[in-house]
Amino acid sequence: MEERKIRVAITHGDTNGIGYEVILKTFAEPTMMEICTPIVYGSPKLATYYSKTLGLDTPFTVIKDARDARESRLNLLAAVDEEVKVDMGIATPESGAAAKAAIDRALADYKEGLFDVLVTAPVSKNSIEGFNGHTAYIEKSLADGQKGLTILTNDDLRVALVTNNVSIKDVAESITKQKIVEKARLFFQALKRDLRVSSPRIAVLALNPRCGEDGVLGDEEQTTIIPAINELAEQGVQVFGPYAADDFFGRSAYYHFDGVLAMYHDQGQTPFKAVAYENGVRFTTGLKLIRTAPAHGVCLNMVGKDMVDEQSLRNAIYEAIDVWRNRQNYDEPMQHPLPKLYHEKRDESEKVRFRSSADDKPKTPKDPKAPKDSKDSKDSKESMEN
Repeated sequence: MEERKIRVAITHGDTNGIGYEVILKTFAEPTMMEICTPIVYGSPKLATYYSKTLGLDTPFTVIKDARDARESRLNLLAAVDEEVKVDMGIATPESGAAAKAAIDRALADYKEGLFDVLVTAPVSKNSIEGFNGHTAYIEKSLADGQKGLTILTNDDLRVALVTNNVSIKDVAESITKQKIVEKARLFFQALKRDLRVSSPRIAVLALNPRCGEDGVLGDEEQTTIIPAINELAEQGVQVFGPYAADDFFGRSAYYHFDGVLAMYHDQGQTPFKAVAYENGVRFTTGLKLIRTAPAHGVCLNMVGKDMVDEQSLRNAIYEAIDVWRNRQNYDEPMQHPLPKLYHEKRDESEKVRFRSSADDKPKTPKDPKAPKDSKDSKDSKESMEN
């Protein structure tokens, strides 16, 4: 594998948000330039303004083309040439347009092979018309048919979502067996290839309280989630559940798994941010482009107040570099795999160990006309035969 400094593109995010503050704080530490070659897609004027306003004396070099990026320095690529009014802490159409311009320039340069990985500072979706998150936007821009999956990750917990940026009233309708299978397979492959977990185990959360209480509180577990889990198990994907989310996180059961597949935004994001708000990372897998981001949002109410720790952005850079190297290490031997010389028998003991309470309940109601499978009926049958 080629050993060199990874070229890390970083978009400045919403220009009235926390982007420049955490970027400048991150690269105030010179050792960051020893592990990567950073290219910030932004505005030299805005960077200068925030540097002076926040008292952050972080040196940077202005470039016009990513090809001009040099090692051992913070390269700031002028992706936004026009004047952008600064209203710290207020998302505006101008700040959204500047955020989009940086993303578009970065994606265009990626197609030219000018950097290796992308780290995105947070944006305000309501300030960019038609924008429904970086993952969907990157998918549409690359237009290569690949689907992305965002994983929230830190040292203790990895969470992926079946539905994201969907209104609560539309969540149940949006969850299908096919979607669960698709997301779980992407998650499983990411754990193996990108995060180098040798034999990933994924916990699947229920949609309804207490796993639906046998249909009293909803039947999506029986009709959709359990069939998806069974299909995934048949495909060799180690999934377990469904688990009631409150009990699962309340008992810290996630320590027994390599990943957690949640059904909707708050079910996964809320517990994750409770344990990893300041150091968590968003990682988009499933695409050729490796994209990470800090787990926190645009933090409009904290801009300019020295209230946001830059560690989440720093970890996003670390994660992007690690994933890039992991893919190199994983893909190289897979190009010429050796044939199997034996049949690998699947160990079913894991299924028993991580079986949820929902597994102990009948999947379908019994026919009332069917004969009872009781001791008395068996004895009666035996006596008739004798």
